[in-house]
Amino acid sequence: MSDDDSWARETLREVALEGIRERRRSRRWTIFLRLLLLALIAVAVFSSLRSALPIGQGSEPGAHTAVVQVNGPIMAGRPANAARIIEGLERAFEADNAQGVMLQINSPGGSPVASSRIYQAIDRLSAAHPDKPVHAVAGDVMASGAYYIAAAADDIHVNGASIVGSIGVINRGFGFSDAIERLGIDRRVYTAGEQKSGLDPFMPPDGDQVAAMQRMLDDIHQQFIQAVRDGRGDRLTGNPDSLFSGRAWTGGEGIDLGLADAHGSPESVARTVIGASKRVDYTPRRRLFDQALERIGSAAATTWLRLQDPMMMR
Repeated sequence: MSDDDSWARETLREVALEGIRERRRSRRWTIFLRLLLLALIAVAVFSSLRSALPIGQGSEPGAHTAVVQVNGPIMAGRPANAARIIEGLERAFEADNAQGVMLQINSPGGSPVASSRIYQAIDRLSAAHPDKPVHAVAGDVMASGAYYIAAAADDIHVNGASIVGSIGVINRGFGFSDAIERLGIDRRVYTAGEQKSGLDPFMPPDGDQVAAMQRMLDDIHQQFIQAVRDGRGDRLTGNPDSLFSGRAWTGGEGIDLGLADAHGSPESVARTVIGASKRVDYTPRRRLFDQALERIGSAAATTWLRLQDPMMMR
């Protein structure tokens, strides 16, 4: 057999094997997509059934501490959005056997509007249910908008290593005006309204627009400060210039400054402060469908990579 014949046969063999491998990859991908579709349908059905179940550890719990959790950034589209937290608060306050309401907070803050809405809801519900005390308990972080919410509670409990405070307002941005000039980019913006393109990051900062932004930040900051003063009253002992500077403090420092009242954990506050060690979570459940989509998206990306190269990530 000549070398040419041997080379031709080997080439045909490799082509045939590659065809087989390609069909296998295609078949695996088809099977995966079908399983994914079935999983989505199952999750959607289960999620709709689960949403009808009572919240908490039982449909009619005995004496208990009603818990509402505030985890992560406080903003629309996130688990700690205002509508979800307020719904949880309403259910917690209205629970017949709840001896008190506990806000379990582990959040760096977020939207001042959302934080203000939750603060006002706590005020309203506390007035309507004066027999139910409200206690805020800090996790790792109870800062900025999260502290705004906590200030509405009757008492604030922290761990010595918790981060609290950060009573300030911030608006971040970048400036690219020098960069686009060096790159020779011609910036073209057309507006109706002379201030519509204010603080454009691709244009040099305008003094009047910067001043207008600062006035807005100062206004929101004063609303934040007033909410803290209303909530904490004469318990605030720190220097206002420092207290309201936007600085964050440890939990121990927060107690010394009047930003918090005592050390405590969810367990100890429920047991010794509220007097009901059993805790029932009234935070509305996130739709299981949303949670599943996040996980499925990650799993799909991993599976796709494996199908492209079966040797990967074994």
